[in-house]
Amino acid sequence: MFNPRGGGQRRGDFQRRGGGQQRGGVNAQPRRDGSGQRQASGSPNQGRGRGGGHEDRGERGSEGGHGRCRGEWRAEDMSTHLASGSTNGQKERHQWENAQSARGGRRGRGGGDRMGRGERKGIDKHGHHQWGTTSNVLRGPMRSGGPVNASSHQQFKGGLNHGPTHTHFVPVPVNSIYCPEDRSNSQASGSTTDPGVSPQNEEPQRGIGDIQRGRGGHGRGRGRNGTPEVRKLGYKTLEGLLEKEASEVAITLSTSFGLKILLEEKNMRNDLVQLVCQVLCKAFQSRTDRKIVLHLAHLVKDSVFFRNILPYYVTGMMSDYIPARRDQYPQHLSNIISLLSDVLNMLPSSSFQSVTMLVAVLKPTVNQLRDSGLNIPNTIDEDLERIQGLVNHLQEKSREGNLRSDKYSFVAANEDAPPGEEDFRTMSIYPTPEEFHLEQKPFLRPNVMAQSFPNARIYLDTHFRLLREDFVRPLREGIREILYNEDIDGVPIKKRRFDDIRVYFDTQLVVPLCTPTGIAYKVQFDPRPLQFVRWENSKRLIYGSLVCLSMDNFKTFLFATVADRDPKLLTQGQVHLCFSSDSRVHLARVQPSHSFLMVETTAYFEAYRYVLEGLQEQDENDLPFQRYIVECNTEVYAPAYLRMEGRKYDLSNIMAEGQDKIIPFNPLTPEAWPDEETMGLDGSQLQALKLALTNELAIIQGPPGTGKTYVGLKIAQALLDNHQAWAFGSPMLVVCYTNHALDQFLEGISGFLKDGIVRVGGRSNSEILKRFSLRELTRAANFRKNLPQHLRRAHHEIYTQMKDAEEHLKRQSAQLECSLRGVLKEDFLENYISYRHWDSLCQQPVWDGFESVGQKSSMIAEWLCIGSSVFQQGPQQTADGGAEAADDEEAATEEEELLYIDEQADLIQADRILVDAEHWDGNIQKEQMKQERDITALADMMLSMNIDDETQQPQGQIQGQTQGQTDDQGWQMQGHQKKRIKQMVRKELRKTSVMSDEEESHVSDVWNINPKDRWRLYRLWVLRYRTDLRTKALHSEQVFQDAAERLNEIRCREDLCVLRKARVVGMTTTGAAKYRQALQELQPRLVIVEEAAEVLEAHTITTLSRACQHLILIGDHQQLRPSATVYDLAKNFNLEVSMFERLVKVNFPFVRLNYQHRMRPSIARLLTPHIYSELENHPSVLKYDNVKGLLTNLFFVDHPHLEEEIKDGRSHQNLHEANFVVALCRYLLCQDYKPSQITILTTYTGQLHCLRKLMPSTQFSGVKVHVVDKYQGEENDIVILSLVRSNREGRVGFLNISNRVCVALSRAKMGLYCIGNMAMLSKVTLWSNILHCLRENGQVGHALTLSCQNHPEKQSLVSTADDFKCAPEGGCEQPCEYRLECGHVCARMCHPYDADHKEYNCIKNCPKVLCELGHKCPRRCYQKCDPCQVLIVKIIPSCQHKQKVPCHQDPADFVCQERCQKTLTCGHPCKSTCGESCTARCMVKVSMELKCGHMQEEPCYISQDSKKEPNCWTMCGTTLKCGHPCPGTCHGCYQGRLHKGCIYECKRTLVCSHLCQEPCVRDCPPCSLPCENRCIHSVCKKNCGQPCAPCAEPCAWQCAHQRCTKLCHEPCDRPPCSVPCSKTLPCGHPCIGLCGDPCPDKCRVCHPDDVMEIFFGNEDEPDARFIQLEDCKHLFESTGMDTYMVMDEVQGAELDQRAIRLKDCPRCRTPIRRNLRYGAHINRSLAAIEMVKEKIDGVPAVNRHQHETLVLQLDGKTNLRKYLHEEFASLKETLDTNTLSCQQLWHLENLMSFLESFGKLKKMEKENITDTDNILVFSRKVGEGLNFLLDPTQRFSEQQVADLERELKRLFYLADLNARCKTVLSKFHDVVLHAEVQQLREILQDTLPFTAGLEVTVKKMFTKLDTKLPCIGLGITDEERVMILKAIDLNKGHWYKCQNGHVYAIGECGGAMEESKCPECHTAIGGANHSLVHGNAVATEMDGAQHPAWSDAANLANFDLADL
Repeated sequence: MFNPRGGGQRRGDFQRRGGGQQRGGVNAQPRRDGSGQRQASGSPNQGRGRGGGHEDRGERGSEGGHGRCRGEWRAEDMSTHLASGSTNGQKERHQWENAQSARGGRRGRGGGDRMGRGERKGIDKHGHHQWGTTSNVLRGPMRSGGPVNASSHQQFKGGLNHGPTHTHFVPVPVNSIYCPEDRSNSQASGSTTDPGVSPQNEEPQRGIGDIQRGRGGHGRGRGRNGTPEVRKLGYKTLEGLLEKEASEVAITLSTSFGLKILLEEKNMRNDLVQLVCQVLCKAFQSRTDRKIVLHLAHLVKDSVFFRNILPYYVTGMMSDYIPARRDQYPQHLSNIISLLSDVLNMLPSSSFQSVTMLVAVLKPTVNQLRDSGLNIPNTIDEDLERIQGLVNHLQEKSREGNLRSDKYSFVAANEDAPPGEEDFRTMSIYPTPEEFHLEQKPFLRPNVMAQSFPNARIYLDTHFRLLREDFVRPLREGIREILYNEDIDGVPIKKRRFDDIRVYFDTQLVVPLCTPTGIAYKVQFDPRPLQFVRWENSKRLIYGSLVCLSMDNFKTFLFATVADRDPKLLTQGQVHLCFSSDSRVHLARVQPSHSFLMVETTAYFEAYRYVLEGLQEQDENDLPFQRYIVECNTEVYAPAYLRMEGRKYDLSNIMAEGQDKIIPFNPLTPEAWPDEETMGLDGSQLQALKLALTNELAIIQGPPGTGKTYVGLKIAQALLDNHQAWAFGSPMLVVCYTNHALDQFLEGISGFLKDGIVRVGGRSNSEILKRFSLRELTRAANFRKNLPQHLRRAHHEIYTQMKDAEEHLKRQSAQLECSLRGVLKEDFLENYISYRHWDSLCQQPVWDGFESVGQKSSMIAEWLCIGSSVFQQGPQQTADGGAEAADDEEAATEEEELLYIDEQADLIQADRILVDAEHWDGNIQKEQMKQERDITALADMMLSMNIDDETQQPQGQIQGQTQGQTDDQGWQMQGHQKKRIKQMVRKELRKTSVMSDEEESHVSDVWNINPKDRWRLYRLWVLRYRTDLRTKALHSEQVFQDAAERLNEIRCREDLCVLRKARVVGMTTTGAAKYRQALQELQPRLVIVEEAAEVLEAHTITTLSRACQHLILIGDHQQLRPSATVYDLAKNFNLEVSMFERLVKVNFPFVRLNYQHRMRPSIARLLTPHIYSELENHPSVLKYDNVKGLLTNLFFVDHPHLEEEIKDGRSHQNLHEANFVVALCRYLLCQDYKPSQITILTTYTGQLHCLRKLMPSTQFSGVKVHVVDKYQGEENDIVILSLVRSNREGRVGFLNISNRVCVALSRAKMGLYCIGNMAMLSKVTLWSNILHCLRENGQVGHALTLSCQNHPEKQSLVSTADDFKCAPEGGCEQPCEYRLECGHVCARMCHPYDADHKEYNCIKNCPKVLCELGHKCPRRCYQKCDPCQVLIVKIIPSCQHKQKVPCHQDPADFVCQERCQKTLTCGHPCKSTCGESCTARCMVKVSMELKCGHMQEEPCYISQDSKKEPNCWTMCGTTLKCGHPCPGTCHGCYQGRLHKGCIYECKRTLVCSHLCQEPCVRDCPPCSLPCENRCIHSVCKKNCGQPCAPCAEPCAWQCAHQRCTKLCHEPCDRPPCSVPCSKTLPCGHPCIGLCGDPCPDKCRVCHPDDVMEIFFGNEDEPDARFIQLEDCKHLFESTGMDTYMVMDEVQGAELDQRAIRLKDCPRCRTPIRRNLRYGAHINRSLAAIEMVKEKIDGVPAVNRHQHETLVLQLDGKTNLRKYLHEEFASLKETLDTNTLSCQQLWHLENLMSFLESFGKLKKMEKENITDTDNILVFSRKVGEGLNFLLDPTQRFSEQQVADLERELKRLFYLADLNARCKTVLSKFHDVVLHAEVQQLREILQDTLPFTAGLEVTVKKMFTKLDTKLPCIGLGITDEERVMILKAIDLNKGHWYKCQNGHVYAIGECGGAMEESKCPECHTAIGGANHSLVHGNAVATEMDGAQHPAWSDAANLANFDLADL
């Protein structure tokens, strides 16, 4: 909002006391440059404001208003940023004021209390402290711009702050608990308040007013001002919670503000204490809601209840002798001990002192109670001893310094743990420092393959250690390699390659980001060593990958996982990381300058973490199927649920079609099973079905193509059809290794189960399953309404906290983000630059001797040599003159669109993202785009150069110029120059070196250091700026993280509500590990694991819950096995052996499916017997057609071409194979195969990228390209396989693994074509056997044989891609020679596709003749012939003109193009063509007279239209009341009714000696420039117009002769010393100054001209002494200067000498502010100036009172509230600000008063105007007035107020006239009356000013109308109406009015019984039989009656039933 100016009339009761303008106002005082002129260095330069912030005592300054630190950044203000023109514009200054928060709040003073809360505290009727906030609690501190400190946080938690708690006790009554330090009148807590109802719909809608906080969820009322009251939890509410589940209790309590209030009560009844303990114990029993319970524990352990109430209660037990209560004490003691145990276990570090105190009290209490005869169980003593032992242990650890966090664990080692090894349940999942620095190897047990495990604990221990080692070892070995082999063979670490890890250098934490899972950080690393990485395909930094960051050689380190990746950002070295909970604790100590070495391990950590946590939590007693998986017992029982009697299965739905219905039978009866034919299954499939349904653990092996998924679906359908046998309310759990397999299986289930499926987690590409995804189900319209109330309430409360913290973080992050995008303007760094350097920076030197005029660039840009002056100094030399052209040429080159292939990184990431809900609800991209727009807008304002903005004009180039234009100064910024500068800036910003503080202190003039040091100094300033922002954001980060973690638990609870209703739940193995706690509650009895042979055994374990009774494993261990990261663990410790394979190898019963339904026999022969001992072919595979165009259906092409290694990672590529495969694919497509029938497989991901570059999407769209590992379970007609490996060393990699070979060779149905180095592969036994089989059938060789379909005798051998040129169209080299229907011959070579040439287009010229003139068709043969288009001359019949007309066209239809010769009705010639209709709008400019009387040129058609009135642009020219001409136009000033504000510059000298910067004011407002007052101790940082705080330091004026004893701001009590100075100047000559004064820098000898220049007259005296002024450095003779300084103290001095202002320099008129010699005079002048400032600013107390008055007045403005909603809301929001100045309050008072008047007009318009025309005119007039009033430049000057008042008078007269006309119910019959009304309306609706003369005329006309046309309502005042009613004394309904509105009364019953005449207008009144005559009606305006008194309706409507 613009600051107010003076000059206006006062409205209302508020006496304006002057301005109050803040720094950074609309206009800026220019800064000083080298020539002594003030240079405009940008609007925020001057804005050293201190608004709205937390009071930081350690920083400079403490006062504040609305400067650059206003601390609140509203979203609506962002729109103003976009208009930012440059650093110096006034518009930008205004935008900066609106932004309010970009500069932090380090000096600020918030409104309200010192924490910036802005809250109002009161006492409710119960004595409870209530907080009525003007904003939500979290937002209060945020608005201040400072950090949210502990105090504000505690207030948010509990509502009050408490001091330290004393631990001494005093005797208290036994029936209540009272804390001695509490002297308040608080009542005992015992309210029976019921829980309140929280919002029950969707996620809370934010932004609608302030969020109402402090609700908790219980007992909420409304305070006096509408603020929700928060009541403590009552006794009945707590009692009700005891009946709930532990989870519900925990969630309810943790989100209840009522609990916080209750726990802070200092006076509590005993029974309530007992109940609180009982409820808390119940809540702590919830084991699944960890973060919520932990949050609750924090609330409890920090509360008064835990620290004070509970100890007093325990001690009170000893003095209680009431038997009824004493009998309950054992149970109460047990509850208390349980509570202590829970709190201590969760928060050992922060709670053990409080627990120690309680234990110390409990022991004597227990002994005393037992001694008094009370039966205390021994278990209480045992529990107390256990807690005492834990306390003693913690005290010891605390003394050792090892107890630093609440992460400490108490779990003791188990006897099964290896000697000297830690128990696996207590092991850290993350690597420890000892593992990196010690050489000892970890203890590992191999996975047992041939026998059973000793017990379940060793089984879990084995898999935990192996799995942990699998992800720890690569990281450990890699870091050790870095630590102990830093330089090998002279190769620096940055150029070395590591096998186990990936290393990133110069890593820095940049910006905190808000994600649904908590806080993530944008991290910047050096991307230069990784230029070779193709991030789209790279496995680097994929979602979920673990990274380790260290800056001290891994003595300490931080762990984080990748939270998000964008390949584009990765190329710039940016990635998002989410730190572990342990690492987050240390982030507060991380500075922005800290540079880390970041190491990434290749393992997917998230999968490991969930599974490892699950193994640690798994109780060996709850592990299902131990009989089989631990003991390896091969005797398998039937499922427990099936062993019950009477179980029968109905398999009718899965039997073959056409068979008789199967009678339900007991599946455990073998002879009852139907045969294979009935079931439609082969023998092995039926056997598998039987095994799955009758064994509690079933294993089914399915070789390729045998239909294991088909059988699995049959099993699932059978079980679901008979769910009554096993379900009992629990769902079937389907688990798969990959998302793709899960989609396939669930899609199959959806075929027979239409509802009841829930797919959990992962990125699903299935449209069929979209409606079943958990994400969609939880987003359903009614989902949240149907949730339990405690979940809805908790979700709302936590989500609100989370969003509040997010808002604050986004503000800080946006500023941090901007600091990375370019060079910050100096205004934002001012707080972080020393005063000396700031002054030096402002003294910008002049480069060419002339001051630059016009728009200036940023000083910091000039200083860093990237501003306009760089280009003004001369032409820039370019190394490459053609760089710009080369760039343009490169930009113009467009790459052909290539085939889309799923990138490896995307595929891996898709499987890793477990839950879609982990991303923000709503449109993520839209939110990100909005945030990016906001940051871009902020960057435009903050940055002097934005290196990311290609469109940004350089500083100094005039806005609006395009590239290549020359500005007024003659310099030009070329594209390549701008690009080069941005590259240089980007390079400098990337550097981390900064200037040290010591180096900084040695710099005196920042302009005199070299560019390199300038950049180092700049980076130091930016570092301080970013450090300050990070510090302020830390608390919000903690709040957001805590809320996010608790909200995720709430969402898991919500998810569980969905899962409980499901019949089938599907998830991946990793998802099952993550959701293990939910699965424990869900308790699925039946689990089906697909791809079980690909799953690590540890993953399978964590999938099983203790309730599982039936496990079905489906897979094939001879295809892909589980993948382990460490090869040694896979081979030597059997880690890659799945549970499926291990059980098969210990002879556990299983069924193998023997009939394959996929491959033709020749392909299947490759698997049998080489991989499978037996595999039979189903008859269906014998019917495949041969592959077209090839001589064989199976062939392996041998070649010797070597592979290439991919630089990034361990992948490989083979360009020869890639070219051959692509050529073969193209050839097969030419054989008329569909792209979807062909799949290209490769064994390495590196080959994928190589293939993509060779496959344009126009040719290969639809062809599938995959790596083998990602294609298991898939199949296609034709498969082309690239084996890639070919090297001299004979390394075949994983091609020697039979499992992968099996997958690769078993995907094809009809044809398989493989290319590889067979000679090398033959060294592998498996491949040797396969190749031997191929050679026997002639299916391997160096060349593949092509066979032409059209010419079978034509065959070609191809061994390279070029060889396929022999079949350019897929046939052979012969021409096609097919005769087309058009008679031409096909021009193509032989092609097998489109044999009938239905799709062929003949491209020869069309031979057809189109017309009688013999014109031939110009098109191609295949194209449709158009009518003849040859132009020939024809005569147009209508006008006889000759025109060239297309041959086929009739000239009558042709539009003649000759110019029209007609003349328009206006007399101007027509501009249209002859054949067109004459124009209806003549555009010839003509002069026309407007309604305002001015002449203006407008298009002719406008001048002819009386309804169109153009805007008049004639300058107004009216002389305003200030005496200056009006700057507006006739239209802009509304024809002189509402004039624009005067823009004449004031330029009067203010009391501070500055010139007034405001436009035309009567009374100058306070100065808005930076205060220049300073002393040797400090400097004032306020605005000049604000009062300066006096310096309270001792005066420093002393010399050897005299000393001042006053304070610095007081007039000195010593005279100036007149002794000559005895010092020697640097030149060696004696000083010419006086003792005690600073030595002048001039010398009488060295500078005689300067020293002896005559000014006062004594300068040439040999003994003359001189004074040098510190402000301007001018030199003066001392006696003359002394006389000059005391002139104002002499009686009779001239008026200008006695004025209240500082004395100024006699030469340059610079105010003298700093001079110890004249300090007494300066201090007296400053004291007088301060008094003037206070008079102008107003007394703060008076301002506050006026502020409160305005708030109350606003509430009473009913018309404003009701009819101007937006304006009312804006005023209310403005008044909510606590830092309004006197001027602003005056402005608001005027605005409020005028708006109320306009609101009244709106009311009158709504109530009294019915005529449409009148409504439009009146509404337009009111709108014009409102627009003028709400104009941002509105200053309420004398002219503006007068204009508004005149216009309001006119509008009220017009409204009155409309109201009078409305009262006349019939039309005007009086012609004279109608004419008078019309004449009056014309005057009031006129556009000319409403002068005093017109007002007199209008009043007279209204007086005449008073009789015939009475005024609105009654024509009397309300007081007169009341007096008449009292005098007549009639009930409601007796008053009526005639048709002209004249009122009369009817007595008795009030019903009309006779007719009469109106005494005023002589119309008929009254009536007969209680019926009024026509036109008469009840006079509601008289007494409010709606019906006649006699009517029945009156009995209800005229009276208020409540009064009866």
